[in-house]
Amino acid sequence: MSPWVTAQANLVILPKKHAFDFFLFCQRNPKPCPLLEVLEPGKYKPGFLADGSDVRTDAPRYNVYVKGQLKASPTSVKELWRQDFVTFFLGCSLSFEEAMIRAGIPVRHIEEEKNVPMYVTNIECRSAGMFHGPMVVTMRPVLPDKVVKAVQVTSRYASVHGGPVHIGDPNIIGIRDLGKPDFGDAVTIEKGEVPVFWACGVTPQAAVMAVKPDICITHAPGHMFITDILNEELATT
Repeated sequence: MSPWVTAQANLVILPKKHAFDFFLFCQRNPKPCPLLEVLEPGKYKPGFLADGSDVRTDAPRYNVYVKGQLKASPTSVKELWRQDFVTFFLGCSLSFEEAMIRAGIPVRHIEEEKNVPMYVTNIECRSAGMFHGPMVVTMRPVLPDKVVKAVQVTSRYASVHGGPVHIGDPNIIGIRDLGKPDFGDAVTIEKGEVPVFWACGVTPQAAVMAVKPDICITHAPGHMFITDILNEELATT
């Protein structure tokens, strides 16, 4: 794998009137909502994360929610753009997978060329203003002798969800069937492998569906915004 892999970011775009509540929601829930950058109202060029890019057009696909309902999944939101929109960039767990592979920990959804499986859990996020809802997690099956290494490796990446939030029995966190993810694709879990769960940046979408703001734009699951920041730059020593 190339040593120069750039980080991916989750997107949440909200009207300014909801921005403080969402910022506070992120501050109170740093595992599922690790903030990388916040743009000023109406701004759509993230100079720090990706100089010269346009947040309205440069994600592969977007989800547009109106009063909590998914209304469209376009490849551009330029026509929908408003001067009161505030854009939030959140860390993505796919950014630590490079380090996992380097440490000899296979990543099944990459091997099977699928989107990572994502599940809504019974873990409630801390509420903030109007925002509340359950944590969404990603799952990667890991051999028992590599679980500790997976925890060590990913814990270095706090700005992209960090270490796991749960290891083992999915029923404990409200997941009844690993073969039926709420987002993404199911992956093969080999005999003896342990399901390991990390907080997921789709959590804000679950909160949006719960509180139903007039409009919210996010990335479509698995279609993150590509930054200019290297994955390794997000790691702690």
